[in-house]
Amino acid sequence: MRTGVKYVVGGVFAAMVGVAGVGAYNVYEAFAGGNSGTSETSAGTSASRPTGPPSEEEVRNTARDFLAAWSKGDTETAALLTDNAEGARQALTGFHDEALVSKVSFEAGQSNGAKVPFHVTAELSVGKGERKGEDSDAGMNEGKEADEGKGGPEHSTWSYDSALRVVRGKTTGKALVDWQPTVVHPALHRGESLQTGSDGAPPVKAVDRNGAELDAEALPSLGAILPALRESYGEKAGGVQGIEVRVVGEGGEPGRTLHTVVKGREGTLRTTLDVNVQRAAEAAVNDYRQASVVVVKPGSGDILAVANHRTDQFNAAFQGRLAPGSTMKVVTAAMLMEKGLVSADKSVECPKYASAGGRSFHNQGMFAISGGTFSDSFARSCNTAFIGLADRLSGTDLSNEAQEVFGLGKDWKAGIPTFDGSVPQSDGADTPAALIGQGRVQANPLNMASVAATAKAGYFSQPVLVSPKLDGRPVAHASRALPPSVAAQLRAMMRRTAVSGTGARAMAGLSGDIGAKTGSAEADGQGDANSWFLGYRNDAAAAAVVQQGGHGGDAAGPIVRRVLAARR
Repeated sequence: MRTGVKYVVGGVFAAMVGVAGVGAYNVYEAFAGGNSGTSETSAGTSASRPTGPPSEEEVRNTARDFLAAWSKGDTETAALLTDNAEGARQALTGFHDEALVSKVSFEAGQSNGAKVPFHVTAELSVGKGERKGEDSDAGMNEGKEADEGKGGPEHSTWSYDSALRVVRGKTTGKALVDWQPTVVHPALHRGESLQTGSDGAPPVKAVDRNGAELDAEALPSLGAILPALRESYGEKAGGVQGIEVRVVGEGGEPGRTLHTVVKGREGTLRTTLDVNVQRAAEAAVNDYRQASVVVVKPGSGDILAVANHRTDQFNAAFQGRLAPGSTMKVVTAAMLMEKGLVSADKSVECPKYASAGGRSFHNQGMFAISGGTFSDSFARSCNTAFIGLADRLSGTDLSNEAQEVFGLGKDWKAGIPTFDGSVPQSDGADTPAALIGQGRVQANPLNMASVAATAKAGYFSQPVLVSPKLDGRPVAHASRALPPSVAAQLRAMMRRTAVSGTGARAMAGLSGDIGAKTGSAEADGQGDANSWFLGYRNDAAAAAVVQQGGHGGDAAGPIVRRVLAARR
């Protein structure tokens, strides 16, 4: 909270306090009157101590002396005029040191029994030049800059109403302020305090690749994206932090804002998003519960859209971890062709069942293909054709292909936090399961959109939401591109899937260079499989997941088609 904020101490505090029937007085007269008071927690007992509720005069004098001591900055005297000296001492010290109040004055209103309302006027001083995002030489020429106004303190006046109660001390019998956090400010609860500091990262106005402003109200999925962009790029985008007085919880967690000392200045951040594709993505996921989609530009890795429709605020499109099902066969097919085990036109077996690693696997719908090619099995998403080759592979083959060619698990730096896919080394039953995107393989729509983009371009480009040129961050690189012959065969099989295979219904009517792959991934505890679909059209590649959506072409497929159609 206080990063970059300097506490500027004022001179002697002064107050103008009026309590019912007394009027205004000078702070020094209050202490000359002889009512120094003694805190309930530190005083001894007296056999002749007063009893019963405090009198009107005791209420008036106690409130007057407490507010006068507080205004003067004499927190020790003020604390001893309460029934909880330690609690008051901490709160009043924090009011000056943590809330950065350099001067405070009070105007007391008409008392109502033991309750005395009062109006607070607090002056706050913070170091202007040390706000994050604003250039300053403060610290090198601090005194000179304060005189010149270049990096000197910012001042703000904060006014609000509060109240105190006067009670009879249980052991001393003296009239004391009943100490509660609300004395300092009516919004405070037990365990909370006030703190003045930056309001977080400098604000930003995020715009799309063409300069159109991105609004989280119109594009709700960005509600989870824009704050993350502000955190990462507020300062780099030219923004300047604001400074606020906030409530801070007992554990130091920031709470509600009570007063703005200095309003922040927003910077402009250009993203890779395409607002037209983003609108289409928002509309597409809204037709399904627990749905997410990402669109990526092949060759550059630019993220054109990201959308989630969920019952929570989790950015599953970027950070989800689910088995991607048969969409993983794009990676598996590339690996099998690179190893020379298959080619698009080579004959492979596709029986109803296959066993590997001590487990039995089957095709969805229990279909079989007799005398077909690998392209036939890919287009119809035949699990057993892939499983049947498992015994010719090591536990590192798929993991290496995923990382070295498709960049999965390579610590992506997209601009905000992401999960970058996981295809671990495997053995036993995990190896055949991984080939069809099950077992311990985990991914999200960002990862699988990148897989589609890599297949389309023939090489991996790490997805980015903000250009690395803005901050010079390193992006992930694959070790090698797809061999041209493998890339050509892979695209031909994906086109066949989109035109006449399992993705044909979803991709129907799309013109241009298209390709697709469907996926259905079973998950423990779910009645229906998760629906997955990835595809590309010209210069856009996309992937979507609908949890418990069933077959990939039924739920996720229409989402991908809609976003691909929106890219002009």
